[in-house]
Amino acid sequence: MPVVSTNRRTVEGGALAVASGLLSGYAALAVAELAASLLRPRAGPLTAVGGAAIDRTPPALKDYAIRAFGENDKLVLRLGILAVLALSSAAFGLIALRHRRTGAAAVLAFGLAGAVAAVSRPDATGVADALPSVAGAVVGAAVLHLLVGGVTGPWALFSAGAPGGQEPGGESRPSRRGFLFAAGAAALAATGAGALGRAVTGRRGRGAVASREAVRLPAPASPAAPVPPGAQLRIPGVSAFTTPNADFYRVDTALVVPRVDAGAWRLRVHGAGVDRPRTFTFEELLGRKLIERDITLTCVSNEVGGPYAGNARWLGVRLADVLREVGVRPPSTGGPADQLVARSVDGMTLGTPVEDVMDGRDALLAVGMNGEPLPFDHGFPVRMVVPGLYGYVSACKWIEDIELTTFDAYDPYWVRRQWAPKAPIKTQARIDTPKPFARTPAGTVMVAGVAWAQHRGITRVELRVDDGPWEEARLAEQDTSDTWRQWSFPWKSAPGGHHLTVRATDGAGEVQTERRSRTVPDGASGWHSVFVTAG
Repeated sequence: MPVVSTNRRTVEGGALAVASGLLSGYAALAVAELAASLLRPRAGPLTAVGGAAIDRTPPALKDYAIRAFGENDKLVLRLGILAVLALSSAAFGLIALRHRRTGAAAVLAFGLAGAVAAVSRPDATGVADALPSVAGAVVGAAVLHLLVGGVTGPWALFSAGAPGGQEPGGESRPSRRGFLFAAGAAALAATGAGALGRAVTGRRGRGAVASREAVRLPAPASPAAPVPPGAQLRIPGVSAFTTPNADFYRVDTALVVPRVDAGAWRLRVHGAGVDRPRTFTFEELLGRKLIERDITLTCVSNEVGGPYAGNARWLGVRLADVLREVGVRPPSTGGPADQLVARSVDGMTLGTPVEDVMDGRDALLAVGMNGEPLPFDHGFPVRMVVPGLYGYVSACKWIEDIELTTFDAYDPYWVRRQWAPKAPIKTQARIDTPKPFARTPAGTVMVAGVAWAQHRGITRVELRVDDGPWEEARLAEQDTSDTWRQWSFPWKSAPGGHHLTVRATDGAGEVQTERRSRTVPDGASGWHSVFVTAG
């Protein structure tokens, strides 16, 4: 047999084997997601494996992903998972070309890994969560076995004597027609399964959407004071004092945003020191005395000068009132619990000091954000908001459970991953304009930005040009000590390159530290600086 003919057969067989592997992976994923849509969408392999990857990612790497990809970090993770699935599927196809059973077994093992990830998730409901990955793996293995040539007739693609014709010299070659027929049927069936799964999941989500659209937020018994006219500087480039919902940062571990039906939602309050455990409905919360407050939130993953801070007008129930109602006392008055563990519907746990929640600050079970029900991205139907604490120890979204316990007895999600158990927000100032490496005209340049030290307030902001003296900036009017504060400085620039550095002083008289630290374990510190060229 000519060498060219043998090489061509080898290349063609390998290409069809790779295609077979890719189609088997596609079919497995489609069937698994369909099964998840019928059982529990968050048990799907993409969500389960992605969640497991997030759980096992070192804090430094996770922090890098947030810095590098921002709110697209979850999209990048999903694409990475799909890329690994595609490469693995192609490899399984090549293995099956010579050892069909081994290739099919590899697909089953891959599915088993997805099943293990699903049942080990914090929000897993039992062994049933393994079924989507198992179903997908079985279908994927069957498709691979079929396409590579496991049966007789026109689909016996790679076995000797396949009816694809004869090479010169009498050698058999793969049947293109048979392969295309089988591959097309597999692709069509997988696409149909995937489309049906998306439709079922979408129909489930429509109930949650309808429940949100039906919410009519009551007027607050204690409305927020109007924002002072001077709180928003009219300087181009400065962050808006009130962050629109669509622009508010989102940093969490949820690969799929939970869509919770408000009518079915419940909040259980229980644990140490709770004399009267209780479960609340959404309607019961809406029927209570609601308060409205402007509060700035900050993510602990925010680097110095970073974007993960935002200010909104929140509507909700005082969390301290709910706790007192069920018998909770803070540790300072003899209460046995010093930690409040909040659990989300997706299994996330956050730990908050009970003393902070009950010390008089406006800690909320929030139901509204900037005049509307919470968006799904930000925790609908109910989330926690606690002024002065980083989000990872206070801002539980999609909350469904509050347990009173102690810091010694329980480590929440982030504490088990090297973050500090307690994390008050550090004083920070940020230059919003000019941007880093900007070219500014010679003469007076308006430098401006925001500063925050929630629950303490900002009393002073200073700017330094190069190694010159610190000069006091003009502060915008303060709304409350729980909100950020804008500032500006008319800089008389000289031609050339310059470093602009800013620092703030909080309401307790503490000057923002120069010491540079990363976000782990309790938030970044240091002065924000930008380099600009004038003239």
